Amino acid sequence: MKFSHSLQFNSVPDWSSHYIAYSNLKKLIYSLEKKVHQASQLHDGESSPLLNGSIDDPDKIFSNALDHELEKICTFYQLKELEIYGDVDTLLRDEESYEEDQETFEAEQAEQAPGTRGSKRPRSNSIFRTIGFGRPRRTSTMSQSYEGDEDGESEDGDDENTRLRKSKSRDGKKIWDSHTEDDLRASTDFASSRRRASLAFDDYNDMAFSALYDSGVSLKRRTISLYVSICELRSFIQLNKTGFTKVLKKYDKTLDRNLKRPYLEQTVDAAYPFQQSTMDHLSENLSRIETAYSKICTKGDVAEAKRELRLHLREHVVWERNTVWREMIGIERKSQAANMGLRQTMLGQDTDPQKLRLQGDEIEPDMKEVITPIGRYRCPRWLLSSTFYTLIVIFAIFLLLLFAPIAKMPPEQQNCLALVVFVSLLWATEAIPLFVTSLLVPFLVVVLRVLRTDAKPRTRLETKDAATYVYGAMWTPVIGLLLGGFTIAAALSKYNIAKMMATFVLSKAGTKPRTVLLTSMFVAMFASMWISNVAAPVLCYSIIQPILRNLPSDSAMTKALLLGIALSSNIGGAASPIASPQNLIALQHMSSPIAWGTWFFIALPVCILSILLIWVLLLVTFKPGRNTTIVPIRPMRDSFSGIQWFISVVTIVTIALWCVSHQLESFFGHMGVIAIIPLVLFFGTGILTKEDFNNFLWTIIILAAGGLALGKAVDSSGLLHTIAGAITDKVGDLSLYGVLVVFATLILVVATFISHTVAALIVLPVVQGVGQKMNEPHPDLLVMGSVLMCSAAMGLPTSGFPNMTAIMMEDSQTGQRYLRVKHFITRGVPSSIITFLVIITVGYGLMLVSGL
Repeated sequence: MKFSHSLQFNSVPDWSSHYIAYSNLKKLIYSLEKKVHQASQLHDGESSPLLNGSIDDPDKIFSNALDHELEKICTFYQLKELEIYGDVDTLLRDEESYEEDQETFEAEQAEQAPGTRGSKRPRSNSIFRTIGFGRPRRTSTMSQSYEGDEDGESEDGDDENTRLRKSKSRDGKKIWDSHTEDDLRASTDFASSRRRASLAFDDYNDMAFSALYDSGVSLKRRTISLYVSICELRSFIQLNKTGFTKVLKKYDKTLDRNLKRPYLEQTVDAAYPFQQSTMDHLSENLSRIETAYSKICTKGDVAEAKRELRLHLREHVVWERNTVWREMIGIERKSQAANMGLRQTMLGQDTDPQKLRLQGDEIEPDMKEVITPIGRYRCPRWLLSSTFYTLIVIFAIFLLLLFAPIAKMPPEQQNCLALVVFVSLLWATEAIPLFVTSLLVPFLVVVLRVLRTDAKPRTRLETKDAATYVYGAMWTPVIGLLLGGFTIAAALSKYNIAKMMATFVLSKAGTKPRTVLLTSMFVAMFASMWISNVAAPVLCYSIIQPILRNLPSDSAMTKALLLGIALSSNIGGAASPIASPQNLIALQHMSSPIAWGTWFFIALPVCILSILLIWVLLLVTFKPGRNTTIVPIRPMRDSFSGIQWFISVVTIVTIALWCVSHQLESFFGHMGVIAIIPLVLFFGTGILTKEDFNNFLWTIIILAAGGLALGKAVDSSGLLHTIAGAITDKVGDLSLYGVLVVFATLILVVATFISHTVAALIVLPVVQGVGQKMNEPHPDLLVMGSVLMCSAAMGLPTSGFPNMTAIMMEDSQTGQRYLRVKHFITRGVPSSIITFLVIITVGYGLMLVSGL
């Protein structure tokens, strides 16, 4: 999560205006960057007014902005601290009073006889004063008589008759009045008198206990509230300190200055909120609150008090984030959904509102009114969408192929043909998610019984054996190789190794537009080899942000850079076996998977030559060097840590083992087994966590597994043999080179309009079958040439993830997209043709030399 989002999400809502204005300071940094860049164009280094300590010195401007933020933070903190600590002192005094009230209540409870006076009287400010707690009680005439004798004087509340009933003493003898006998009889009714006294005592104790209980509950709530407030005060300090650190780091990195350390040491650390004594005082008050809570709620157990208070703090934070910020998060998510809708509109995809609906939003069902000759009806909108009708057509084709008689085709092959067409249409139209279609493959393979036994005579497998076979085909060593590639990519990205390498190379490119463009393209290609061509363009676009910020949005250099990185990332998807899923699918369809060294021998020259030719195309069509000044990219100053060295060594060793996997086949068996090494070392040591594992592109893995299962089904049913024979008859007069050109052209057209991986899933099994049927079998050569061509299809914005990422890039200030569809058609289509020509010439020669 970006710090700006973290600051917004973790700040106290009522204090939001008193935190560091991190986003505004970032905007100021970019503004100063532009001014410095413009000044460097107009003046040389010695005469630039921005660099001579003048009033326009960026350090001075930025320091003044920071001073303003620091003053705002300090003023608010001091006021809030005074308020909260005052409440703490009041709470502690009330807590002491509560303890004394508890002692008073316990002393009264200890008195067994209801008529006995309490040993302690409540204080003047005690809660028990309101209910008469501690005053003498009148329980019976007997007790009053004896009390009168002992005290020698009457009670203030006695009336005349009562005084007459009391015994008198004359010369040590007792004298009774005329009512003495009756009163004695009444007073000796001891059981009745005892019950009356007990009831009065119970009612009295209930009132006292209720007052004490209410006071305790109130104190508990106040204690929890103050504990939360002090924790929020501590978070306020920590978030703002982190904000100053991060914004100064960004300033130094963006403008190549050294302001961070002196400003933090001399100004921020010296400010009252960030002094160590302030934090110590805060911790001391937290301890006082915890001790007070322990006395009120946990019988003096401070450890238990800390645990309960932390639970209350957690509940408060969760409640606050789920309520106060819900509206803010909802607005942001709706904005993202709107952007996604805009993106789908630009890419010509379905923009059904049902798909853009946000999870958790309380909106009415998406219904539409339909007018028919017999009345008006309301029905779900998806029933009227193009996707729904597409699904109906695909199902109709599936049923037609499944039940219509096809001459000279066994039932398992006819069922398999219906299955292949059905799955291919679903993949091509993306009527349902791609991975969901892949999950349909094993289900339909088993239900339609398209698999046959390997031994002759080949009979249809029963469903139980078919299920075991098809699931075994889905989980192969190639899937393990894919997981190994994801693991290496995750480690290189998480620990910034890929970014450090990329910025180091780009920092050496200088400021010449053509050199920067070429270097960026090769960096994108290299990154695509190891962290996939999905993540590589995102990484490269983040690195060249300083260049984009200082160029006009309509600059030719901007367009050339974005397009160059996208096209190079596509081509880089063919540079290594783990660069993209289609490469792993190709390895699965080779008679014997080629070693990594052989792959590099063929793919790297093809990729490098293609990128050079595309670079020339971009220079000729965009002319990015005219009136363009480039801001140099600065390398990351962070030194390599021990973990980064460990990741690099493990990655290099793993790749080296993959390169010589054929020589080690007797030991490892398959490259997929070698892929377990980074999985165990990175996840076992905690470098990567289970969250990283869960974040793998499992949809791609399921897609690849479904494709492998489909390929096995087509082969086992005999359909592949039939189709390959038919195509071979058509191209029987063509040479191996002619067949390669035909399939490369077919792949180029298909992969331009649908996913590269899907194109490989559909076409590569057929290519392999045709290669095996030829008079001079070269199935591996045809598969290799075809998979290289999959990555070269990049003529439209939808022709691969790098193109989709590029067309969504926007100017941060104007919000305008840098690229249009026309840029991909006018440069992407020629680039695809250039790469096609390189593959069928240079690539073909290298494949022959390597012995494919």
